[in-house]
Amino acid sequence: MSGMPIHHSRYDALIRQAASLPPLKTAVVHPCSPETLGSAVDLNLQGVLDPVLVGPEKKIRALAAAAGISLAGLTIDPVEHSHAAADRAVELASTGRVKALMKGSLHSDELLSAIVGPSSRLKTERRMSHVYLMDIPAYDRLLAVTDAAITIQPDLDQKRDICQNAIDFLRLLGVDTPKVAVLAAVETVNSRMQATLDAAALTVMSARGQITGALVDGPLAFDNAISAEAARAKSIVSPVAGHADILLVPDIEAGNILAKQLIYFAGADAAGLVLGARVPIILTSRADSAKARTASAALAKLVAAG
Repeated sequence: MSGMPIHHSRYDALIRQAASLPPLKTAVVHPCSPETLGSAVDLNLQGVLDPVLVGPEKKIRALAAAAGISLAGLTIDPVEHSHAAADRAVELASTGRVKALMKGSLHSDELLSAIVGPSSRLKTERRMSHVYLMDIPAYDRLLAVTDAAITIQPDLDQKRDICQNAIDFLRLLGVDTPKVAVLAAVETVNSRMQATLDAAALTVMSARGQITGALVDGPLAFDNAISAEAARAKSIVSPVAGHADILLVPDIEAGNILAKQLIYFAGADAAGLVLGARVPIILTSRADSAKARTASAALAKLVAAG
């Protein structure tokens, strides 16, 4: 068995830290599938979240009855459909009645559109971005991958915000100076490859104080970002190479493919949050493990408290 990766359960310390805080009042937006409703109830029973179920009451109660889920002690805020649920949840968060949002069985776009809508008070000057905090058996630390879910083709200014969101997030979790690898297909700047130009610019922006609190280096290919041996083989001298805490991806396709490969081929758990709004937003997937769902909610608690 020597050489086989060992699962290190790196979420455990964060989950324990979050457990010391009171349950987080969270609007669960349109929990109209067995997975999303069951997850909200489980997180309530664990004492992680204090959920407000925002959606069609008859549908939620019928679903609970069919699935054998007890709604005892839970609040339902009744609205007619998913669009109204998103608007109502944003209103609850904008007025401070809930401290976080959690996606139920509606499209992410529908929820995010309400968050940035004209009546929302959840927007900040920073662009919203998604971060996966991944527990990968074969890697020696938690690894953040961003942005794999929201920004389709980020420009340089958007990448700066995505980068700073992830840095602030990891610093809140106790990583004093996160190491950010800005990914591209190659390690050298190539004028025909925009990802390398952006990576070089972000590296200089960090050196000049336009990105703060981290060591940022790029362009780096994936192997050099996470393997010191690969970096040495290519004579790359970098404080980030081989030790990355954050992988900043060039676009949503690269991020989505990378994250899902790590989940399905490398056995990773992936806890996810949307950052950059006034409250943390938990984006769950039907494919998430129970551990990843609990970790996502625990991270939202820590961000809300931070």
